[in-house]
Amino acid sequence: MSNAEAVAKKFRERDIFGRWLLSFPALFVIFIAAVGPLFVMLLYSFMVKGDYGDVKYWQFSGDGWFSVFFQRDIFDDTVSVADAHLLILWRSIRLAAMTTVLTLFFGFPTAYFIATRPEGKRELWLFLITIPFWTNILIRTFAIQETIRNEGVFNTVLMKLGIISSPIQIMFTDTAVLLGMVYVYLPLMVLPVYASLEKLDFRLVEAGYDLYAPRLQVLWRIILPLTKPGIIAGSILVFIPAIGAYVTPRVLGGGKNMMLGNLIELQFGQGRNWPLGAALSITLMIIVTVALLFYVRNASKSGAGHGH
Repeated sequence: MSNAEAVAKKFRERDIFGRWLLSFPALFVIFIAAVGPLFVMLLYSFMVKGDYGDVKYWQFSGDGWFSVFFQRDIFDDTVSVADAHLLILWRSIRLAAMTTVLTLFFGFPTAYFIATRPEGKRELWLFLITIPFWTNILIRTFAIQETIRNEGVFNTVLMKLGIISSPIQIMFTDTAVLLGMVYVYLPLMVLPVYASLEKLDFRLVEAGYDLYAPRLQVLWRIILPLTKPGIIAGSILVFIPAIGAYVTPRVLGGGKNMMLGNLIELQFGQGRNWPLGAALSITLMIIVTVALLFYVRNASKSGAGHGH
């Protein structure tokens, strides 16, 4: 090895070491703030619950994970399926998936509208889309509550017009939770879809029209495949916080229409069953991880397809 090569190698090694050194504070914070608490939750999920909350340290048991899907009768000790937990789990996945679909349904036309505006006007429309982020999610949820409650704007207008004679009960239902989450998470769908549409070469769309393709076929064969990465990214950005939502289901769903986030909070609070709460938290993380793996897999396939 020549002197020049040795000097270059030493320089690269020093550069790599310097980058790791600069990254160490961020990696340390990530470990302490993310990996550490998750590891604690994993340990708690395998421990014995305390008599008044907390856990009995270093006394391990699988009851926390057992209670996620099963329940034991307090009188005859028979085992049955934990219907309430499975119902809440199913409601969480269903409402999160429906929220994702509805935000895509409303968000894609919005993003397309913004992307087709003159460049000087796009910033204004994006500014309007991001305004909800300026307010707390609790305030936005209360805004929806004031709109759909029995004495709210929606029912008041319909009754004034004579369309209905009595208020429509929307509050404290899955529909109320769904409406609230669609409103809260809609910008998270619009922004990544807009980012993909902005990069779209609209000459391809014009070529489709020149070949007498109908609008629906142009959308299905040209626009959607080319904006697939943005659609997948937006879907993940909506699905992940929606499945673990706490504030919106708590305010709009009440105590009878809980989601997984509310059930976890209940176990760490009034339920005083920390192992079960920890096991439910890890279950939620597993669902999120599966969704992320699905995103990475589809994104890599999309990238390979475009590269080919």
